[in-house]
Amino acid sequence: MILADKIISLRKKMGWSQEELAHQLNVSRQAVSKWESAQSVPDLERVLQLSQLFGVTTDYLLKDELETESYTGNDAPSALRKVTLAQANEYLALRKSAALRIAIATVLCMISVIPLFLFTGATEFGYLSMQAETAAVGSLALMFIMVAAAVGMFIYTGHQAEPFAFLEKEPFETEYGVRGMVQEKQKAFRNTSLKGNIFAVSLLILSPIPLLCGAFSEAENSNMLTLLFLGITILLAAIAVFMLIWVGVQNAAMEKLMEEGDYSRKNKENGDKMGAISTCYWLIATAVFLTWSFLGNAWDISWVMWPVAGVLFAVLRVSIATFSSKTES
Repeated sequence: MILADKIISLRKKMGWSQEELAHQLNVSRQAVSKWESAQSVPDLERVLQLSQLFGVTTDYLLKDELETESYTGNDAPSALRKVTLAQANEYLALRKSAALRIAIATVLCMISVIPLFLFTGATEFGYLSMQAETAAVGSLALMFIMVAAAVGMFIYTGHQAEPFAFLEKEPFETEYGVRGMVQEKQKAFRNTSLKGNIFAVSLLILSPIPLLCGAFSEAENSNMLTLLFLGITILLAAIAVFMLIWVGVQNAAMEKLMEEGDYSRKNKENGDKMGAISTCYWLIATAVFLTWSFLGNAWDISWVMWPVAGVLFAVLRVSIATFSSKTES
């Protein structure tokens, strides 16, 4: 049996198409097609990759007289976990519903501060006939209820995703048909994703306009107007973030199954380090926000640190990725 026939046989045993095998080897589908039709022969590096991928010896691949598959010591051709078509569809359905819950939970956290400064401001400026302490306690209670609901949604969503946590952390294989199915879903979702991102980014850019209108207002009730417009600004930003998360979670789910972008095998190797850095970063950011807000009584302006922290975090991620690639090279 020649090498071409062995590649065909082993590929079909793994349940892969030519395109899926090409993805595993980081070559074109045309290259695999030429190997299997004996129009060309893979170089030594690709032969070694094929040996590792199928779990067979290089002797078996290269020696035509060896008809019986000779494995490298593993009982199965591959030790990687395999994702079936049913599992892939289940995961995408879970993440589609999770995208909505995560987006809603994030919005609840963002807008939870609005009642706090609106009620306390309305009481202070005489628009509500209640004691300031009562308004503060009521608005704080509402804020904690909203945050508690959001945390509950985060915990529930995380629990649902636990069986598929390996998709983000370790390399895996996909059953025949999975990549094609995901590619079709990516293609169908691409237009929605583009429109959603354009809408969200535009809304984020425009969201400070109400706050600026309130800040420069010369009306008698300008202080209360400023607080009201601040609430509108936060609400607009929350709507934009909702759209970014709803689109982003679904795109990320498809990238995980395809092992692309942030979830490529190379990036997974650096995932633990980036995860620890992210945790420390956001814990510090939260501590700074709470300290500034409570000690400085700056709820009307302290929210600005979150978009700033987001931009700085993106810069940090890019810097770490650039440094890691330079170190590896």
